[in-house]
Order: sequence, then structure tokens, then C-alpha cells
Amino acid sequence: MNKIIIALATGCGVGMIPVAPGTWGSLASLIPWFFIKDFSLPAYLLILLFVFVIGFFVSGSAEKILDRPDAGPIVIDEILGMFITLTLAPNGPGSWILGFALFRIFDIFKPFPVSWFDKKIHGGIGIMMDDVMAGLYALAALQLIYLIF
Repeated sequence: MNKIIIALATGCGVGMIPVAPGTWGSLASLIPWFFIKDFSLPAYLLILLFVFVIGFFVSGSAEKILDRPDAGPIVIDEILGMFITLTLAPNGPGSWILGFALFRIFDIFKPFPVSWFDKKIHGGIGIMMDDVMAGLYALAALQLIYLIF
């Protein structure tokens, strides 16, 4: 069971890459996202909810298995954050690259309330929620950029 939890939490091992695992996890999220991007909005949102619930359980368990709070190899939160960022994104590689860059910026610099979730909420919910918030910021920024330009 531990192997399944670690596989899910680390994005099938992508989070085990020693340098910048969050960035690699965010980048790897584009592969499954490509297969769900054209789903209807209700189906897409249902998938986001499913990933959140699974992420909540496996990330909390994985940090216990790895014996580190919010361990770097746990990237299911970045995967969800990218899925949120790219919700209703314009179709094309430019949008996907911009979404990736925006998400990484918000995930790394952690403007409030991203930083609050990162520092104050622990366990699976804390691991997931800071990236949910970063994803919402990146989603809003991406949509605003395309609305203006």
C-alpha cells in the first residue's frame, strides 16, 4: 500500500527528481491534463475534485511515510494546481506555457493566502490547499491576460 501512496503522491516518481521536484511535477502534469482538457466543464471540475480528495489522503500519508512534513517529492499538489490553472485555458502551447509560468510564480513566491496555507495548515489539507490557492491565482491571471490582450 505504501508503494501506491508514494507513486500517487510523487506523480509516478517525478517528485523524486532531486532538483526542483515541484517544477518537474508541474511540468509532468501537462501529460494527464492533455487528455482531460477537452472534457465538459462539469466533468473537468469533477476530476479536479477527485484529484483533490485523492491528493489530500495520499499527501498526508506520504509525508508520514517519508517522515518529512510537506516533503519535496510530494507533487500531487502541483499537479492539481496546474489543472486548476489551465481550467478553460485558451487552446495552444503559448497558453499552456504561460499558465505553467504563472503557476510556478505563485507557487514559489506564495502571496497571501497561499503563504498562510503553507505555514499554518499542516498535513494533507495544507499540502493541497497552498497549491489550490496558487492555481486559483494563476487561473485568474491567465484569464485576465487573455481578456485584456
